[in-house]
Amino acid sequence: MSGRFDNQVMIVTGAAQGIGRAVAARAAGEGARLLLVDRSELVHQVAEELLGQGAPALALTADLETYAGAQAMVDAAVEAFGRIDISVHNVGGTIWMKPFWEYQEEEMVKEINRSLWPTLWSCRAVVPVMIAQGRGSIVNVGSNATRGIHRVPYSAAKGGVHAMTTCMAMELADKGIRVNAVSPGAVDNGQRAIPRNPKPMSEQETIWQRETYDQVMRDTMMGRMGTQEEIAAAICFYASNDASYITGQTCFVAGGSIG
Repeated sequence: MSGRFDNQVMIVTGAAQGIGRAVAARAAGEGARLLLVDRSELVHQVAEELLGQGAPALALTADLETYAGAQAMVDAAVEAFGRIDISVHNVGGTIWMKPFWEYQEEEMVKEINRSLWPTLWSCRAVVPVMIAQGRGSIVNVGSNATRGIHRVPYSAAKGGVHAMTTCMAMELADKGIRVNAVSPGAVDNGQRAIPRNPKPMSEQETIWQRETYDQVMRDTMMGRMGTQEEIAAAICFYASNDASYITGQTCFVAGGSIG
C-alpha cells in the first residue's frame, strides 16, 4: 500500500527530539524523503536511525534563528532532492516560566529569538521555492500558550506564528501553497535530550512552573497531557493531500484547550 508522502520531499525543523522527531518518524513510515534540521548534532543520529529503516533521510545542523541558517536549509533540500513539497517548522519552546514583570530584557529577546524567528525565517526561505514549483504545504507549530500564564514573551512569539500562518495563507493560496498551523497544548516529552534551560531552577521558579502546569491542565478538557505522536499525527494530516482544501487554519491539538 502506498503512503501519503510517497516520493514527497519534506523538511522537518527541530527534528533532533520531541515533536519534530515524531513527525520525522511518522512521515518516513509514509514514504517521505526527509531533510531533518536542528542546531543539535543529535539530528544526525535521528537521520541515521531512519536510514537504517530504509527511509531516505538527510540531516543538517543549522541555526534557524538566522536567515542564513534557514536559507542553508532550503538550499540543502533543493540540492539533495530537487524540490520541497512540504516544510514543517517546529523550532521553539519556552525557556522560562514566570510572571511577565520578572522577565529581564535579555530573557525576552531570547524567547522571541527561539520561538518566532526560526519559523518566520524558515517560511521566508522556503516560499520562493514553492512559488516556483506552483505548489507546496507549510505547517507551522504554534502553541496554546497564547492563552495562559507565566510565558508572555513565548506566548507573544507563538501568537506571531498563528498570525503569520493566516496572512501567508491569504497571500499564497492562488499560488498553490497551503499554510496551516498545529498548536499543541501540554505534551509529555519525557526526559529532554536537549534541555531548554540548562540552569537549575530556584525554589521560586519551581513554584511558577507548577502554577503554569496547573493552569494548563485546568483548561484541558480531557484532563491529560498529549503525546508527541498525537501532535505528529495532526501535523502530518495538515501536511498531506488529505488536507488539500484546508489553508490558513490554526488547529489546537490540546485536549480541548484553546489559545
